[in-house]
Amino acid sequence: MKKEDKANVIDLIKETIGQYDHFYVTDTSELNAERTHLLRKACFEKDVKLMVVKNTLFQKALESLEGDYSEIYNVLSGSTSIMFSNNGNAPARLIKELSKDKANNGKPVLKAAYVYESLYVGADQLDALVALKSKEELLGEIIGLLQSPMQNVLSALQSGGNTIHGVLKTLGERE
Repeated sequence: MKKEDKANVIDLIKETIGQYDHFYVTDTSELNAERTHLLRKACFEKDVKLMVVKNTLFQKALESLEGDYSEIYNVLSGSTSIMFSNNGNAPARLIKELSKDKANNGKPVLKAAYVYESLYVGADQLDALVALKSKEELLGEIIGLLQSPMQNVLSALQSGGNTIHGVLKTLGERE
């Protein structure tokens, strides 16, 4: 590959990293053509972009960005695919789901991830990444927690109003 072609690929990787909030570095080696097609299809359905990259070009792209990605450099060996997503846990769920399929030989395997401005290195981090909640899920929970006390007050006032109304009606009927 010519030097200018490498520079173009590095620029493409940097541009792609800039378009997405999160990325996962995975090992997809040993997947045959059919399994790779199924992986790409599953990624497309979950709004995850899959890109197969050369390790050295990906490292150079990371080095040219702001931030310290040096922990990831150690896992950049062998076959590497990058999963880009704006949902922090979508690729993790996808990796976990697909790696359970015996036909995939336990692949894809998580090497590292950059999620919510934090680095996660190693396949043992997959369960923690699956458990992460998206921004929308967290906002929904916060709204639910904020609405709960208000709903309790309103229902207490409504039931209390019915009770007072019943007592007044009974007292009015006594005369």
